Amino acid sequence: MKKTVMLAALTGAFATAAHAQSSVTLYGIIDTGITYTSNQSGHSNWQVTDGAINTSRWGLRGNEDLGGGLKAIFQLENGFNVDTGGLRQNSRLFGRQAFVGLADDQYGGVTLGRQYDSVVDYVGPLALTGTQYGGTYFAHPFDNDNLDNDFRVDNSIKFQSANYSGFKFGALYGFSNQAGEFANNRAYSFGASYNYAGLTVAAGYLQLNNDVTSAAITNTNGALDGDDTFFAGRQRTWGAGAKYAFGPAVAGFVFTQTLLNQAFGISASQSGVTGGVALNGGSARFNNYEVNGRYAITPAISLAGAYTYTDGSLNGADPKWNQVNIQAAYLLSKRTELYLQGEYQHVIEDGLNIGAMINGLSNASATNNQVAVTAGIRHTF
Repeated sequence: MKKTVMLAALTGAFATAAHAQSSVTLYGIIDTGITYTSNQSGHSNWQVTDGAINTSRWGLRGNEDLGGGLKAIFQLENGFNVDTGGLRQNSRLFGRQAFVGLADDQYGGVTLGRQYDSVVDYVGPLALTGTQYGGTYFAHPFDNDNLDNDFRVDNSIKFQSANYSGFKFGALYGFSNQAGEFANNRAYSFGASYNYAGLTVAAGYLQLNNDVTSAAITNTNGALDGDDTFFAGRQRTWGAGAKYAFGPAVAGFVFTQTLLNQAFGISASQSGVTGGVALNGGSARFNNYEVNGRYAITPAISLAGAYTYTDGSLNGADPKWNQVNIQAAYLLSKRTELYLQGEYQHVIEDGLNIGAMINGLSNASATNNQVAVTAGIRHTF
């Protein structure tokens, strides 16, 4: 009897110790609001929208302590539309992220799965798009540099270093998973950032390769599977930026460039969205210049704004986009906020016959101008 009691006590102690060395966290964001748009296909529109700042999601992340500073890590993240309950990312169960790997406190981590590229990881936090201070509608035209996370990389292996006195770096490679097609439908990227006091600087590079003659861009085994913003043989995106925090204020600047070869089209980036652009199979270019800032008036009230100028080259023409964005947010608690934000986009088409289109909205404008105003609620858990 005494042995049984002792064994039960030891088993419980070991289980408690094992539990203390492992953790799994459930988290998420629910973001919805009412949006007025001045012009969508020639008509004004009032609509309930999902994710004006951050598209809704829930996920699981966890780690297991393996000893000696080494741990196993994983993350599964689902994207959904709160207005309909439907799945995002082409109806994937864990379309936002899905990876597992090992991480070391001294050196960094290696993970495998569906993951973000290095431009998103390092340059993304310096822009307002893709963050809580602007998000989806603040993206650069067509989200051409992917700073708003319109696509992820499948079949990828990623390394992210530890933080060395403010310096971090990383790289990613996405496999084609095709026999005899190693260089087709693959992706690779790398980037780095440095933080000192209130200053953060970062840079990153991404390259995607596709054999557009074989329609491999839709191959379900490749690095990109139906997420593509562009239908092109090669996409190269690089960017750099800086931000500086002083007291309750943060100011930043980001430059990104996307270059395309064998460019045949621009999708609207999201399922159910119209407004894509046909290209002639030549080269194309987007240069994006973003100036941004935010200010905490009180711990509960914040203001944020950005201006983006995009200089493009498409089908032999030189369109230009100007977009002004502003957001006011009020925290009801640490996890719930009300927000009011607006965007104005003006495009100089240069003969392309494309209308203004704020990222994340369902239709392009019938004119060169589009205005959107959203009143919403964002809850994190």
